[in-house]
Amino acid sequence: MYQKFDVVIVGAGGAGLMAAMQLPNASVAVLSKVYPTRSHTGAAQGGVAAALGNLEEDHWKWHMYDTVKGGDYLVDQPAAEILARDAIDAIYELEHRGLPFNRTPDGRIDQRRFGGHTRNYGEAPVRRSCYAADRTGHMLLQTMYQNAIKNQVRFFNEFLALDLLINEGRVCGVVALEIRTGEIHTFHAKAVLFATGGYGRAWRVTSNAFACMGDGMAIAYRRGIPLEDMEMYQFHPTGLYKVGVLLSEGARGEGARLLNGKGEYFMERYMPTLKDLAPRDIVSRCIIKEIKEGRGVNGEDYVYLDLRHLGEKVITEKLPDITEFARNYLGVEPIREPVPIQPTAHYAMGGIPTDNDGRVVIDSKWTPLPGFYAAGEVACVSVHGANRLGTNSLVDLIVFGRRAGKHMARFIAENDHVPLPSHHEDFAREMVDHLLTSKGGESAARIRNELQGEMLENVFVERQEKGLQHAMDTIAGLQEAYKKVQLQDKGKTFNTELVEAIELGFLLDCAAATVHGALARKESRGAHYRLDYPERDDVNWLKHTLIYKGDGACEARLDYKDVILIDDPIFKPKERKY
Repeated sequence: MYQKFDVVIVGAGGAGLMAAMQLPNASVAVLSKVYPTRSHTGAAQGGVAAALGNLEEDHWKWHMYDTVKGGDYLVDQPAAEILARDAIDAIYELEHRGLPFNRTPDGRIDQRRFGGHTRNYGEAPVRRSCYAADRTGHMLLQTMYQNAIKNQVRFFNEFLALDLLINEGRVCGVVALEIRTGEIHTFHAKAVLFATGGYGRAWRVTSNAFACMGDGMAIAYRRGIPLEDMEMYQFHPTGLYKVGVLLSEGARGEGARLLNGKGEYFMERYMPTLKDLAPRDIVSRCIIKEIKEGRGVNGEDYVYLDLRHLGEKVITEKLPDITEFARNYLGVEPIREPVPIQPTAHYAMGGIPTDNDGRVVIDSKWTPLPGFYAAGEVACVSVHGANRLGTNSLVDLIVFGRRAGKHMARFIAENDHVPLPSHHEDFAREMVDHLLTSKGGESAARIRNELQGEMLENVFVERQEKGLQHAMDTIAGLQEAYKKVQLQDKGKTFNTELVEAIELGFLLDCAAATVHGALARKESRGAHYRLDYPERDDVNWLKHTLIYKGDGACEARLDYKDVILIDDPIFKPKERKY
């Protein structure tokens, strides 16, 4: 089937819907493989940062500084300035569109502390996170979806994108699978935005939903578009033990503390200023260190998050969702018991490279691919560098989703549709037909399980050459095995086995790119911590990694791109102390 729009947005999370809200006079299609309000943005709990200064003095430049420093200076600094400046207006836009933030007694948006956010350039924690209890992402999605409906956006729910169409040097559409019918659809557009989220399901223990399989990154990668800084993957320090479901940093923002197996409040030993509210990469490494030195709970590989001293009122009113998670998944009552936690795969700082208007760029010279945009976790602006601060994910998607939407509005006003390439559905049809007819006897579930175990073992909080090379060899073998995947369900209607097999292919490509980048970067920076190269190396590695897919299943070509700095001594790369 064929349909034609001004703009096609793939992904109905916060970035995609924020962009759609900027296009009231255009014909807009939003493709989503889940119902829009089930998008993974809804899992964001603790808040969205903006230097409103509603409870104490705050400035956008302090927010910018925290973002740059928290990202271990791999952040493009003009992008960080845009993030911090535009966050204020974006928050007020969402408030005016109906987002029900928690309020102060005098009616202003309430704010709380979050990891890595400080006043006066690192002096002490600051209240910067605007929040709606601990379900901020859920409220964000509901608000945006309602506004998209008002804007007459056409939603195509349960559609899985398979391919990106490029002709005459421009992106001109996408090919997608309608999960309900098994039919292939072509969406012709003047501009395409990918807002497909991350790929946390590459790890066994993850906070990510089952839908986070790296779709957009892999589709772009297969079409010759590089992926940037894929080695920079964040592990959130407080995932539920063995489950990975997130316990929001908002809990520590309200005063929850991390305890080791001896009952010691260990973060004040490592980070005397920010303590539990240090950036996530630091807190995760501290937890791993406690465990490796034998101070895990009962000698096991977890520690405790202790909320008991907050009291039932605070826990019930400000942290209702995470306490339910602890009860439902672990049978722990947070009002009376500490909660077992461990680091969990959480967020991709890397992704499809873009400029500050969401335009996808394809090389180290910042050459844009006309008509193609990306925003949210699938994109790399780069505003998170080597480590994203808590709440900056929602800031990223509202700020850069909004900027991408506004730029697309100008682009479609100045450009017509370009013709679709000949045989434009062939690649997608061959992919689907191969999986439906294969008799190779291989199990997609086995491959996925082995991949997730390998990534958890060797591409986790701590890394080294031997483990990374083992992971690369394993993924190469899994890529070969993937060619022989055989499905039991040969039907078309709601063939979820087919969908999961296609997604597994995306996941393998993202995992391979991650390991390529991690092997190449011989230093430690932010979330990328190499035991064999424990020091940060600004002389050789203050640069972005660009990974291009090679001819073989697990082959790649690497290039590099300079980090953009500004002429201000405050933001000059320096030792990252707290």
